Amino acid sequence: MERTFVLLGSALMFLGVSLGAFGAHGLEAYLIRHDLAGTFDTAVRYHVYHALALFAVAWAAGKWPGTLTTWAGYLLFAGVILFSGSLYLLVATRLRWLGAVTPLGGVAFVVGWALLFLAAWRN
Repeated sequence: MERTFVLLGSALMFLGVSLGAFGAHGLEAYLIRHDLAGTFDTAVRYHVYHALALFAVAWAAGKWPGTLTTWAGYLLFAGVILFSGSLYLLVATRLRWLGAVTPLGGVAFVVGWALLFLAAWRN
């Protein structure tokens, strides 16, 4: 599982840094014109935070292997897809209803962090 979470974290970091740079340099006028700069910034910020968190999960998977750690990693990954992904789509399409998906990603983040806590506490 360690390798899996390093791969997922690396791929998400590549994508997060790339999207952050694209937003800052290629989308700046669009984001400002449509009042979406804050939304895009939030998407990138949570994306990068949780991509980095997957490296912590990879470390934890080596130290405390098991179902809790594995689910923690997959939920953090799912959180990036649901939370940041829905915000990226909202920015791209300006379909505000996509914001209703975002809290599902937030729940995945919270549960993932709780499971990582439990994995460490039990071991």
